Amino acid sequence: MLLIMAAAIPLVLFAGWVVFLNARQERTDSRLAALETLDRVVTRISSDLALQVQIAETLAASASLDTSDLSSFYVEALRVKETRPLWETIELVDPKGNQVLNLLRPIGADLGATADRENFERILTTRKAAIGGIGPLGPISGKRLVALRAPVERNGDLRFVLTVALVPDAVSQILKSAGAPPGWVGVVVDGKGNIVARTVAEQFELGRPASASVREAIAQGSQGSYVGTTLEGAKVDSIYKGLPGTGGWSVHLAIPTDQLDAPVRRSAIFLASGGAVSLALGLALVWFTARDISQRRVEQEAQAALALRQSEERRRLMVDAADLGVFSWNVPTGEVIASPRALDMLKIINSAATGDVSLPFETLLTGIDPADRASFEKILLQSRKSDAVAAEFRTAPPDGRWLRASGRSSRIDGYNAEVIIGVLLDIDEMKRAEFDRQRLLRRLGDAEENERRRISRELHDQIGQTVTGLLLGLKNLEQSLATTSSDPAQVDKLHWLQGLASGIGRDIHEIAADLRPTALDDLGLHRAIEAFCAEWTRRFGISTDVQLIGPADRLPIEVEIALYRAIQEALNNVAKHGNARNVSLVFDRRKDELRVIVEDDGIGFDPSKLSGLNASRLGLSVMEERLALLGGSLTVESAPNIGTTLFMTVPLSGQDAGS
Repeated sequence: MLLIMAAAIPLVLFAGWVVFLNARQERTDSRLAALETLDRVVTRISSDLALQVQIAETLAASASLDTSDLSSFYVEALRVKETRPLWETIELVDPKGNQVLNLLRPIGADLGATADRENFERILTTRKAAIGGIGPLGPISGKRLVALRAPVERNGDLRFVLTVALVPDAVSQILKSAGAPPGWVGVVVDGKGNIVARTVAEQFELGRPASASVREAIAQGSQGSYVGTTLEGAKVDSIYKGLPGTGGWSVHLAIPTDQLDAPVRRSAIFLASGGAVSLALGLALVWFTARDISQRRVEQEAQAALALRQSEERRRLMVDAADLGVFSWNVPTGEVIASPRALDMLKIINSAATGDVSLPFETLLTGIDPADRASFEKILLQSRKSDAVAAEFRTAPPDGRWLRASGRSSRIDGYNAEVIIGVLLDIDEMKRAEFDRQRLLRRLGDAEENERRRISRELHDQIGQTVTGLLLGLKNLEQSLATTSSDPAQVDKLHWLQGLASGIGRDIHEIAADLRPTALDDLGLHRAIEAFCAEWTRRFGISTDVQLIGPADRLPIEVEIALYRAIQEALNNVAKHGNARNVSLVFDRRKDELRVIVEDDGIGFDPSKLSGLNASRLGLSVMEERLALLGGSLTVESAPNIGTTLFMTVPLSGQDAGS
């Protein structure tokens, strides 16, 4: 019996220790289950809110808002709202915060100011879509709603703020369907700590401030855990996580402390009672414990494998739904693993492939236009030094479609392997539309210059000759009066007519020169600008200084015309708005580009406060458009009472001078 008792004592200790470990594991499993539930809720709510934001941004880009006629947009917004059961209403708010349209009222009704001014002011500042918190009872809807706002911009000008009022039911449904065990409390709060959804007593707590422990946790960070007290007074262990892109929303999952610690208490009781019966159950406990551990391991391995397969399947469904091609490039080995969609976009392997394909990086490059391969590889390698990069390229002929590749570098822990993960997006239609637009603008510019040349020639050849004939006739009349009449009044009137005709001739000459200066065609840009500046100085009395750095060779005619018109517009702006006394022009001719600097000592302005309808802004837009057609750029530096400096840059690589 002593030997049996001596053998039973370590068995009892072992059995008690195993039961205690199982209790702790159960407690850990409960927390892990809570974390999984929390991640599931955060993912679903984030996806649903992101979808609502995308729809609101799409509605904000509606062509119905391009004009001031809101009737068409009212009808369009009603159609959209009917398809979104969670949208209570759609508002349009002007930049001052006044509602101009609300689907809950007829168009034209007096609506008053919008609610949730803090979220509205954030839209005015950031010019980006944002999700506000849960508001008070709306005066029109009579409900507590969540305001989702998106800016309505046209040509850089904020015309309206589109507001979509969401009912919180969707958030509540996601929260309640998360599968949390009975007794757990789930809460979704906005950035101010007000309750948006709650699994318990939601009808009484919606819109009220959450408990003090919830608000303290939000203030400490975007995710974590804490021990607090629910609004009902129950002590809970809570975990929380912020919702990205919602302006501070977070999801909290509270587990009653008693429920969480119950397995540990039960294990202590079992350990105490097990000591009394350990002699009889020692061997049985060892056997059952070993079998339970084995079964748990098998089940956990099976669950992990199933979760991995489900995660991979979700990833594939998301990529397929977005019509994206995905590839990963192992830089040291040169191996690429590409999805079937990526291979189909590059026309490398038939799209009938059912799974990811491994191939050398050189094979992947064969699907890219030879002219873009070097830059494609170079840009992807740059992702090793930055968070993410993007490269636009054409596929290999004869297809020649435009694609965009977004890449991010990732290093696998425990392995000396650097992998660049890339996503391919088809942008061919967008690029071709941009090319067509630029081609149309060039044709319009050419047509404008041809019309200017025709009008200038007709002014000079026809009306100018007529004025010259008039002057000759007046001269002959003067000679006739000198021999036949001695009336001084008639002679003075004749001299006045001669002066008037001479002035008309000069005005016609100036207009013809402004429309199409012959110096631009005959002598080139630099000489034409010198002639224009001389005439401009005579006309406005503002001193000009023109300097040339580098060769004075002729430039392509389209470059000369664009720069001449841009400088002409810049000097006209100085004459109209600058109140300057001196203007300096510098031509810096380099091997691959031409830089033009126009600087004045006028009153200047604040570029950030320049109105979109201001004449100066319109002139700058025309200059930017002309330079952009040549691949150039315009930079403006100015400040009040300091003056203004314009920096114009036009690339010259691959162009022959004088062509």
